[in-house]
Amino acid sequence: QVQLVESGGGLVQAGGSLRLSCAASGRTFSSYAMGWFRQAPGKEREFVSAISWSIGSTYYADSVKGRFTISRDNAKKMVYLQMNSLKPEDTAVYYCAATRVFGSTVETTYTYWGQGTQVTVSS
Repeated sequence: QVQLVESGGGLVQAGGSLRLSCAASGRTFSSYAMGWFRQAPGKEREFVSAISWSIGSTYYADSVKGRFTISRDNAKKMVYLQMNSLKPEDTAVYYCAATRVFGSTVETTYTYWGQGTQVTVSS
């Protein structure tokens, strides 16, 4: 069992930055790759980024590549999403999730999910 809790969301102006955090707990956490998804109002949840646990390989959606950076701190069981140059279209609820399939962009392959944190980007 893995528990995930996101934090760090908020309201920011276009062009600004936010850093999301995901705190994980559970004895088997180290065997999971981690991902971030987001869901905007009226839209389906979409993949944002993923990171492997053991060697830190990363993967990004084209819409955030070059602006967002995913990272992790193994000792603290934390995963982060640094978001720079934010745009109004980045407004969404952001979810942290755990999977055994690194690089998957499909939400059904993710086993555990956090409750989400709201990010709002004003123009």
